Amino acid sequence: MAAASSSREHYKESKSPFILIFREKIMPCKSYLIFAFLICTVSRCFAEDDHELEEFLKREYSLSKPYQGVGSLGSSHWELMGDAMVTTDQVRLTPDMQSRQGAIWSRIPCNLKDWEMQVHFKIHGQGKKNLNGDGLAIWYSKERMQKGPVFGNMDNFTGLGVFVDTYPNEEKHLEAQRKRYTSRTPRIFPFVLAMVGNGSISYDHERDGRSTELGGCNAMVRNLKHDTFLFIRYVRHRLTVMIDIDGQHEWRDCLDIPGVRLPQGYYFGASAITGDLSDNHDIISLKLYQLTVFRSQKEEEEEEDEITIPSVDNMDLLRLGENEEGMSGISIFFTVLFSILGCIFLIVIGLVVYSHWTESRRKRFY
Repeated sequence: MAAASSSREHYKESKSPFILIFREKIMPCKSYLIFAFLICTVSRCFAEDDHELEEFLKREYSLSKPYQGVGSLGSSHWELMGDAMVTTDQVRLTPDMQSRQGAIWSRIPCNLKDWEMQVHFKIHGQGKKNLNGDGLAIWYSKERMQKGPVFGNMDNFTGLGVFVDTYPNEEKHLEAQRKRYTSRTPRIFPFVLAMVGNGSISYDHERDGRSTELGGCNAMVRNLKHDTFLFIRYVRHRLTVMIDIDGQHEWRDCLDIPGVRLPQGYYFGASAITGDLSDNHDIISLKLYQLTVFRSQKEEEEEEDEITIPSVDNMDLLRLGENEEGMSGISIFFTVLFSILGCIFLIVIGLVVYSHWTESRRKRFY
């Protein structure tokens, strides 16, 4: 009787309006909640995978209009050097005149672990293609306010330099070194490249920094009517450089190198230089953003050791690629020759094996 009574009560409950409403209304809502939770979880995973959670503009490391007090003693975070001058529209590092060099440097060392620099710049002048020079550089360097041959800064610098090189010095020596080049090595100038120096590495001016570059891309930035931008990001020991020079408000990849180790406490700056050829090199704004980045406990433990000297983990691989680019014409000839002979040998072996297989297959049917 008790079992029958229990069965009848269960039957009544299953038919009650409350239960029907619960099944029809509450259960679908629960499904929606689960679906929303899954979406949030996936979105969070993507955000963490991108390693970027938030970014903050750091005004003390940024430069923008109206450039109040720039160059004045003690009244600005930025200091001018050489032929650099401030106008209402830009900080002109060099005028379109021969043998000039100028720079602007931050007075405050940067102690951010992860950061992003957006550079609004302009290069223009009267010179025609390959009759202009020499280019500008963006720096994150231990040294500051030092004149020199590397785009207006000292050689054997310590830190990071991103160069917008507008004159191909390497072409002067092309005839003497022609046997070292292949069809894939010539660059199209202007050219953007990055270099990490440890205080003892010299910038190879004659080869436009080819032997020490981390990577680069061509960037036709001269005499454009629209704005041109350079994007430099350093996050989780990864250096990324992108450009926006087509007037489409879209970033284009230039280089992306992991294993770049830069100490904290260096200075940001921009410099430019002209020689026998010249250009106006203008900085319109430098905007630095602090990046808040997710790190696992293991990553935090691995980064406890302080970085004291700039370095690149995979520099040997980069130099290996450089050596491959420097193959002589004779090396290329023998490489192609042996490749062709190897292919012919493999084809002959394949035909012999196939003929034996065909013969043995035919014999099975007799």
